[in-house]
Amino acid sequence: MFNFKPDIQFINYFRIFIFISLILIIISIGSIFYKGLNFGVDFKGGTLIELRVENTEIGIGDVRQSFIKMNLGDVNVKKFGKENDFLIKFEGNDKNKENFVKDIKIQLSKDIGNNFSFRRVEDVGPKVSGELLRSGLIAIVLSLSAMLIYIWIRFEWQFSLGAIIALVHDVIVTIGFFSILEFEINLSIVAAVLTIVGYSMNDTVVIFDRVRENLKKYTSKTINEISNLSINETLSRTIITSLTTLLALLSIFFFGGEILKGFSFAMILGVIFGTYSSIFIANPILIKLKVNQKSVLKGE
Repeated sequence: MFNFKPDIQFINYFRIFIFISLILIIISIGSIFYKGLNFGVDFKGGTLIELRVENTEIGIGDVRQSFIKMNLGDVNVKKFGKENDFLIKFEGNDKNKENFVKDIKIQLSKDIGNNFSFRRVEDVGPKVSGELLRSGLIAIVLSLSAMLIYIWIRFEWQFSLGAIIALVHDVIVTIGFFSILEFEINLSIVAAVLTIVGYSMNDTVVIFDRVRENLKKYTSKTINEISNLSINETLSRTIITSLTTLLALLSIFFFGGEILKGFSFAMILGVIFGTYSSIFIANPILIKLKVNQKSVLKGE
């Protein structure tokens, strides 16, 4: 039977990790505002084509030159998955052409030969993409608001504030990493962020529940001692849950193909920062707000 009873003095490291979190948030927000986000076709509108070329002598430069000659506007070409797979994105396309994809294939045949195939073609109009972006942001805001209300009802307002700050931290830092690394933001990433919100909240609630129990149980202990004790008591559960989740996500990241890479990467960041924030962000806020036995008993 697994019997893990640590006695780590987490409270001694709260200030250090809060400082690290502030630096991460500043860097993330700075990158989002100055560098921006690499929105995918889902949000920008345009056309995405996944191209596989059988001739290994054809390089990314040949493919790019062929698409540039088609006058499709701003064209972005990058390797995708295998050596002979390419992902082409362009914002402009002629919606009045009946055989738009067919014309592209004809031009490609002239430039790089006939040994290629379109594995995927996605087309999103600017109006639809704008609505998708707005809906994605609304979904994230509503999920955070719902979590805030849930914690407020389940616990006291101090717990609610600690949980929501931890959630906002996780979302900002995750999106900041995507901005810094220039990973594409699409609908699957929005789904990942919403999943991160749920995962982080679950981890935080487990610790908060133990904090509240221990506040009632140990009336002579301070919130510092209670917080530290509660984290240690739930640490084995936190480690097991996070590690098993990470193992599954790492498998998807390395073996799930390029399409799932962004989603799995967002989830990996979410699990890491969600576990981290429930310990080093949410709990220090409880200490700062001086939660005590009186406030918990009053909330019952």
